[in-house]
Amino acid sequence: MQIIPAIDLKDGKVVRLTRGDYQQVKVYSDDPVRIAKNWQDQGASTLHIVDLDGALAGKPKNSGSVAKIVKAVGIPVELGGGLRSEKDISGAFKSGASKVVLGSKAVEEVDVVKDAINKYGEKIIVSIDSRDGLVMLQGWTKASTVKAIDLAKKVEGLGAFAVIYTDITVDGTLSGPNLDGLDDFLSKVNISVISAGGISSLDDIKRLKALDRKNLYGVIVGKALYEGALDLKEAISICLQKE
Repeated sequence: MQIIPAIDLKDGKVVRLTRGDYQQVKVYSDDPVRIAKNWQDQGASTLHIVDLDGALAGKPKNSGSVAKIVKAVGIPVELGGGLRSEKDISGAFKSGASKVVLGSKAVEEVDVVKDAINKYGEKIIVSIDSRDGLVMLQGWTKASTVKAIDLAKKVEGLGAFAVIYTDITVDGTLSGPNLDGLDDFLSKVNISVISAGGISSLDDIKRLKALDRKNLYGVIVGKALYEGALDLKEAISICLQKE
């Protein structure tokens, strides 16, 4: 299980939302490159970057900041937010992203996701943002009628490398992950899953590891890092420990 620091970009700044609410924004830095280097220096093997403005607008909005981050670090970057066309996807890879995260398109135009997987293979990750078991769209502002687990099974069938499963009800709250919901999700799919939302402490990392689900590939950590509630080096160390 990998620990993957999140860098959420809004107006070129590093921010965190609470429960995906764009009205509840906290700015942590106006220097995304410095933040990215810091996480790399502390041992991160991958960075998770989200273009929040892009997610809302339906097209990339922070490409300049993303390009600077990719150029400054020597570790893989997975990028999501507003990537909803082949042009956007290819542009993300040209900017240096190692993996592209697709969200709304997996529900709205599944053929785009299918074509992307066929073309880029394991470089495509599908983001499944869930509230009360249903998939949320367009930067978490629009509810769909699609069940999160059904979408996971669909993209697994398409050959996606992994899905990012975010429980929006706990995201950015520092209240701990929804372990029961995550465990149920993991039990119903074989695809690799990256968990996101609610991480508040090292104990949460230990609880995730204790689920002992082989398809739990990683966990994205955001607010807990920025608030100093979780030490990245220690979290990585926990994941590397043998049982």
